[in-house]
Amino acid sequence: MKVLIVGSGGREHAIATSVAKSARVEKIYCAPGNAGIAQIAECVDIGAMEFGRLVAFAKEKEIDFVIVGMDDPLVGGLVDEMEAAGIRTFGPRKNAAILEGSKAFSKDLMKKYHIPTAAYENFDDAQEAEAYLREKASYPIVLKADGLALGKGVLICNTLEEALEGVDSIMKDKKFGDAGNRMVIEEFMTGREVSVLSFVDGKTIRIMTSAQDHKRAMDGDRGLNTGGMGTFSPSPFYTEEVDAFCRKYIYQATVDAMAAEGRPFKGVIFFGLMLTPKGPRVLEYNARFGDPEAQVVLPRMKNDIIEVMEACVDGTLDKIELQFEDNAAVCVVLASEGYPVSYEKGFVIQGLEKFEGSEDYYCFHAGTKLTDKGIVTNGGRVLGVTAKGRNLKEARANAYAATEWIRFDNKYMRHDIGKAIDEA
Repeated sequence: MKVLIVGSGGREHAIATSVAKSARVEKIYCAPGNAGIAQIAECVDIGAMEFGRLVAFAKEKEIDFVIVGMDDPLVGGLVDEMEAAGIRTFGPRKNAAILEGSKAFSKDLMKKYHIPTAAYENFDDAQEAEAYLREKASYPIVLKADGLALGKGVLICNTLEEALEGVDSIMKDKKFGDAGNRMVIEEFMTGREVSVLSFVDGKTIRIMTSAQDHKRAMDGDRGLNTGGMGTFSPSPFYTEEVDAFCRKYIYQATVDAMAAEGRPFKGVIFFGLMLTPKGPRVLEYNARFGDPEAQVVLPRMKNDIIEVMEACVDGTLDKIELQFEDNAAVCVVLASEGYPVSYEKGFVIQGLEKFEGSEDYYCFHAGTKLTDKGIVTNGGRVLGVTAKGRNLKEARANAYAATEWIRFDNKYMRHDIGKAIDEA
């Protein structure tokens, strides 16, 4: 098979690494890719939102299977365009990707089908939102931009003043662009956050192993929200009891709800869960692999990823049994100092060769570029260093040891990824 992966981050590098293991794949292309992906695939200089060029390329190269990794092209309808051209594609169609593309849609879906989530109200008028915050809200409270905002369009506000400033930044100043045309105001929930990824074929759902992300920029969960500073898998807080509850009230219920709405979902549903004192609640849905969750979940998956993805496209996922290694993985993100606000790029990266050929250590590229000087930094999140271990503590020790193999100017990372496992 010839496979085209659409995207350029650490998630796409993790997907490409799994695809490269499939005996059925002879050639991988990635658009636009990055310097790490280029070591296992042919990178093509086409942007993820250049749908016409992507379809033309897939036809020209006679691509057998397309995998869309990123949220923007999924929400924009790339899968529909590929399918219209007769090209088999993994990922939800536009009318199903709205599960991530609109928080207001997903909240309304959960309310309609009694899927446990936080109480909320939707607003498309800033003055109405302000009136609600003054008259009806209790604090702390959560404000969410409705659309895609690179994982950063969520504000936790402790006071009315903070909340009113939040309305200004989301709806008036358009800090998150058109994502802030509508806004969700949601009750603040407390508890552990857990990420659960799943494969879906429109009717059947297969749950992957659990993971837990660290969103804040600084140690101790301080600082600004980022795209993710590290993650670990499995989560010790995702117990058999939690799993049983979610399977009964959340996972299949979501798949059935989307089908009932005439929006059958095929691809990956990412369930962002909050384990509250009253039981698990859905924080958010994503319509694709998480980043950096994919970097700890996929290296532990035993199945041929192409077989699983084809089953999702063909509606035969009920015949697949997902299998994961009985171990753990931890990913520590190496970022550019100053991320997520401002940072310099273009620094040479050294030490990448130490990961070559390993099944226990991975270095997934997120923001890198190949130049005549070698591979250089080209983003806020530069690399994701993933290591396996027999358990979470061993995997964490291995991952932090491996971060020392990599050197570049202005390298920054958190030093407490997976620290919560000490409390489990």
